[in-house]
Amino acid sequence: MLQVSYIRENREEVLNRLSVRNFKQPELVDQIIKLDDDRRQTQTQFDSVSAEANAAAKQIGDLMRQGKKEEAEAIKAKTGTFKEQIKSLGEKLSAIEILLQNELVLLPNLPHSSVPKGIGADDNVVVLENGQIPVLIQNALPHWELAAKYDIIDFELGNKIAGAGFPVYKGKGAKLQRALINFFLDHADAAGYREMQPPIVVNEASGFGTGQLPDKEGQMYHITVDNLYLIPTAEVPVTNLYRDVIVKEEELPIKNCAYTPCFRREAGSYGAHVRGLNRLHQFDKVEIVQVVHPDHSYQVLEQMSSYVQSLLQALELPYRVLSLCGGDMGFTSAKTYDMEVWCAAQARWLEVSSVSNFETYQSNRLKLRFKGKDGKAQLAHTLNGSALALPRIVASLLENNQTESGIRIPAKLVPYTGFEWIN
Repeated sequence: MLQVSYIRENREEVLNRLSVRNFKQPELVDQIIKLDDDRRQTQTQFDSVSAEANAAAKQIGDLMRQGKKEEAEAIKAKTGTFKEQIKSLGEKLSAIEILLQNELVLLPNLPHSSVPKGIGADDNVVVLENGQIPVLIQNALPHWELAAKYDIIDFELGNKIAGAGFPVYKGKGAKLQRALINFFLDHADAAGYREMQPPIVVNEASGFGTGQLPDKEGQMYHITVDNLYLIPTAEVPVTNLYRDVIVKEEELPIKNCAYTPCFRREAGSYGAHVRGLNRLHQFDKVEIVQVVHPDHSYQVLEQMSSYVQSLLQALELPYRVLSLCGGDMGFTSAKTYDMEVWCAAQARWLEVSSVSNFETYQSNRLKLRFKGKDGKAQLAHTLNGSALALPRIVASLLENNQTESGIRIPAKLVPYTGFEWIN
């Protein structure tokens, strides 16, 4: 959430940066400033009347101590209007603050100056490509057919148990899942991330803190009886560990990672682009999260991008890195890199990771601050990244490594799987 003071003091810059996102409601900026003007004016009136009431109360006390009861009672009779005014102004102030909050949450984060302007995916910029596109055997199969051929993933059985988008992993398919999770967690540990095992349900305050609510409530599974939400990513519970927390500057950067299942209602379209593992309602993912000093957050963003790329290199997957344009970035992000791997049988790029810097957008909602050497508390910057999401990694591993003899497991993953081939 943007800070009102920043919006007031930098109106033109805010409007210019929102235009990079192709934001459709620029009038919100002036509405917010107007509401803040009303809030300030009402607060001044409230403080003034409260001060008068306090002064009158002191005067009444002084007169009573002096034995001037009649004079005290005369002033006391006039103070009734103060109470009415204070109550009325307090209610007005509360109503304005609610309206202001409701407007503020409708503004997305401001894109960093390096974010390209654009409307959608076609305007994203390819930063780099790495690895060679594999040459497949004749009659190569897409991963959903390979899964059936080797009996490692059963989409129909998952459909029977839960519905489309909930596959059942079997035999070496299940072991491959477990191997990838441990592989990613071990690498995160080696990179200095502290492993957490958070809840996979969160309350409204947590969803609001990281920006899923009220923006993405339609994409989350809602447990209505308890008013809890199944997490769309470990970013939500892990970042919320620091909600309403003031950390010491010397504790930064804080680096956490977590493996969780993730749940998203967004899969619902049809066609080859969402077939098999390409888009699921439930999937496994290892997430990395950092809380950092504002001066270092863009350096950290580059480091996190390089770290995710190192995982793709270890898995021998050809990939490319995209700098997302303003119109394709998430609501809360200031800058995002997407990593896509080449899925050979489908002959298309599949997104497997997003690494984002949120600057103070999340920390302002979370009230996540750090105290510097001067003793003053200021908002920290938060970042996160998928490291990595499993489904499309598995899809690419299966398709890219298929041979006449079976599916080859990348060498660095073999110690985790315990087998070199799926056949």
